[in-house]
Amino acid sequence: MLTSKKIWVAVNILIIGVVGWPMVAIAQVERVADPAWTTPRTSDGQPDLQGLWGNKTITPTERPDAAEGRAFLTDEEMAAANQQRRLSLQAQDDAPAQRTTTGGRLGAYGSYWLDSGDTVLSTGQTSLVVDPPDGRAPIKGWALEARAFSLEKEGDHYRYLSTLDRCLSRGVPGSMLPAGYNNTHRIVQTADYIVLQHEMIHDLRIIPLSDHPHVDDRIGLWMGDARAHWEGEVLVVETENFHNRGWIATSGAGRRLKGIPTSGAMRVVERYERVSEITIMWTVTIDDPNVYSRPWTISIPLTAEPDYIIYEYACHEGNYAIPNILAGARMEEALADRRNQEGQP
Repeated sequence: MLTSKKIWVAVNILIIGVVGWPMVAIAQVERVADPAWTTPRTSDGQPDLQGLWGNKTITPTERPDAAEGRAFLTDEEMAAANQQRRLSLQAQDDAPAQRTTTGGRLGAYGSYWLDSGDTVLSTGQTSLVVDPPDGRAPIKGWALEARAFSLEKEGDHYRYLSTLDRCLSRGVPGSMLPAGYNNTHRIVQTADYIVLQHEMIHDLRIIPLSDHPHVDDRIGLWMGDARAHWEGEVLVVETENFHNRGWIATSGAGRRLKGIPTSGAMRVVERYERVSEITIMWTVTIDDPNVYSRPWTISIPLTAEPDYIIYEYACHEGNYAIPNILAGARMEEALADRRNQEGQP
């Protein structure tokens, strides 16, 4: 089976040896924007962003080493990467069935449960992170150490497990980041509110279009306290009042970002701009001086999925992951103690 890591090794091979060129931010939008497009209006005159929008992709969160200095793939590289992904998925489908055997680690989901995408981003970005220019989040050393500690101790206590595993929340901006499945988001508008429904983990954000002050600084929330306003055609959502119990990314798709803590000082600014009938450019800037050495930005084109159906995400229903993870860790410890007592390696 080809893992996502192996797929991106193949993509990276395509990149090596190709001469880069200076790119400006507008180039990112030019690939997906329709210059003849006029954004429709809601009944109260707002740019209409409503609908179902997906963001599944094989583009990594941070730029791979082999793409150093390259902000974008060429059209040929994009086509080759997508073809590589299709071939690997077809190979999985064509592989003969194998019976599960006892003993050892059985792994996680089979590939038929996953829906993580089969193409790179339509903009051709080499990473979701677009600023800093190197395509990597400027994470402070202590935060990387905290991440390593939490991931190492996942079997010790439920608090070291991600809030996704615990069915609490993926947070902001985590709820908008691609994951292994459930990568669709619904946008609903009224004259006074923007509503964002995230398929994964049933998070729902009801955001007032208001300049009313944020809640008291002493109040910290999983999803923060958000306010929205329009800057011309662009919806701007500013979110503050986070607490320090979340992670910036909870899914393995976040790679190095999974497990990075958030702090009460974090401020998140999102921008939603519809650039064609089928594309909204979503850009988010994270500013958390306790965790990062500078603000940094992710940009993802959201693609219209009008025929998609979002079903209820009953995360806790039949979810035995947490007790099983902890029980399995205790069993491994007991087996290790027994081997030590018996003088076995």
